[in-house]
Amino acid sequence: MVDGTVKGPRWRELIGFAAAGLLAYAVDLALFTLLRGPADLDPLTAKSLSFVAGCSVAYAGNALGTYRHTRPRGLRPYALFFAVNAAGAAVQLLCLAVSHYGLGLTSQRADTISGAGIGMVLATILRFWGTRTLVFRTGAGTGGTTGSWTGTSGGRVGSWTG
Repeated sequence: MVDGTVKGPRWRELIGFAAAGLLAYAVDLALFTLLRGPADLDPLTAKSLSFVAGCSVAYAGNALGTYRHTRPRGLRPYALFFAVNAAGAAVQLLCLAVSHYGLGLTSQRADTISGAGIGMVLATILRFWGTRTLVFRTGAGTGGTTGSWTGTSGGRVGSWTG
């Protein structure tokens, strides 16, 4: 931070990540609604298909937009992105399970707050960290700037917080 403001490139990264996530969420929700309604699929099949579609949209948005300068290649970055998003979904489910079954907070409002509120916030933090650190990471092989997956990348260097 400089004078209480977020630095330009870091602010753009957060905005880009959020925009890709919002678009992915819209695709996930619309496809789930379509598959549950007119297509009459069972909820787990519908959600599984909409989740994969949402992950693909989020990956494309981040790879072609937010982190376009990294030039990810092959299936490995997509597989890692999918794994990070699956971990985020698991965080949301864990929050819901703890609240509903562990704490006995069983109302629809409590489920919404724990799963779609608290769970979503924690999952988004995990997804941002995982996307930036594992998928579109910075490596020593790229001169310390964000780069693609290569055998010489050596891992994440630095931090988005400065």
